Amino acid sequence: MTISLAVPDILVARAQSGDLAALEALYRAFETPVYNLALRMLRRPEDAEDVLQETFLEVVKSITQYRGEGHLWGWIRRIAASKALMRIRGERVRAAEEFDEEVAPAPETRHGGAAGGVPARIDLERAFERLSATARAVVWLHDVEGYTHEEIAELMGKTVSFSKSQLARAHARLRGMLDHEGAGR
Repeated sequence: MTISLAVPDILVARAQSGDLAALEALYRAFETPVYNLALRMLRRPEDAEDVLQETFLEVVKSITQYRGEGHLWGWIRRIAASKALMRIRGERVRAAEEFDEEVAPAPETRHGGAAGGVPARIDLERAFERLSATARAVVWLHDVEGYTHEEIAELMGKTVSFSKSQLARAHARLRGMLDHEGAGR
């Protein structure tokens, strides 16, 4: 199922003129995709909720700067990704993030794991959660949201090679975790 994130130009114009009902309509139209993007990047519902609020505070404050070039969702998505990345950076400053190159054994499941009929998607979700916050953000932005390495580098304040290497290492780590889990079946 595809959800349309298109909104009428008149609604955007009303929001830009300060119409509170139009601003609320934009919030309602984009709250779920913004929350889902933040949750995928940050993994904690409370952090995703904070990013949702921070994103729409920024949207309200900056809506007059939106020039109608491209889709509104692209503009809002960029704000949300930026807010999520700022949160990741803040966490790294508070507690030095370790990038554990060793693959820890997956915890045993009560229901027999993948051999007991659990779909491979759940294995991928579990492996994805075990990536560092930075690696998870790069994978999500590139592979799911479709950002280029140049856009990711700009959002993260890093180089293009940083984005590429993070993605390559994360893919290798995901393959290793999934192969490890598959070998244990």
